[in-house]
Amino acid sequence: MHYEGNMIRPPSEANSILLQVTVGCSHNKCTFCGAYKGERFKIKTDDIIMEDIAFAAQYCKRQDRLFLCDGDALIIPQKRLVKILTEIQKQLPWVTRVGTYANHKSLRMKSLDELRELRNLGLKIAYMGLETGDDQTLKQIRKGADSETMIAMGKKCRAAGIKLSITVLVGMAGRERSLEHAIATGRVLSAIDPEYVGALSLMIIPGTELWDEYEAGKFPILEPEEVLTELGTMIANTNLSNGLFHANHASNYLPIRAKLPQDKEETLTLIDKALAGKVALKPEWMRAL
Repeated sequence: MHYEGNMIRPPSEANSILLQVTVGCSHNKCTFCGAYKGERFKIKTDDIIMEDIAFAAQYCKRQDRLFLCDGDALIIPQKRLVKILTEIQKQLPWVTRVGTYANHKSLRMKSLDELRELRNLGLKIAYMGLETGDDQTLKQIRKGADSETMIAMGKKCRAAGIKLSITVLVGMAGRERSLEHAIATGRVLSAIDPEYVGALSLMIIPGTELWDEYEAGKFPILEPEEVLTELGTMIANTNLSNGLFHANHASNYLPIRAKLPQDKEETLTLIDKALAGKVALKPEWMRAL
């Protein structure tokens, strides 16, 4: 397989075939993200992609899922993406699910019919970084879209029959807008109603714009209790019809896996117990990206 630069995939794709069809991220402006700094976004050539599919056909027969790397494979023009997915179906017929990252820009560029075409060719899940539903914070972190755009693109993905996994960042708004961030994020998640939500706790990365703000004393990192309070407020304001709300990433202080709506009250009680010191939190040295 031909891999370039930093390879990133969701935790749930740990055992998937990783087919790199793009390098870097088409947006690459978020102040908190250092994943693709210094990398120029590009779509890999069809020859390389087809060669890697052929390699997977020979050596990856025990893996029934495939993830299209890197930061935003969905932005590939429709005709080329159809060709890639068709070849995956042809050469890797045992693959039951193809996944990809998707952002508001790539979802906006695809029509609903085009997304449905991709779904019919095996693209069954998309991972979208919302980070926050608070418009002021979205602007500050240079996400490139407001909350209503995020809602519209999330609903579009779901309407196409593609499962949606949304990532949010606890602590992303700092201390001053923690409450607004939590409530607004719950509102946006409720409006989209995705199948999965992954809540990560913000960890500031050296070399990013957010790190510079932190070093200058302009961005405070929340204390563990503040992180839990924000997470509890977010969950309390999130209403999913039948979704999984995960906060069990390595960055989180308190592992949570809740089915909403049925597990909401039990989860909020668990957070209250942790805030009262009755449930142990993950020590700082064990947290990681």
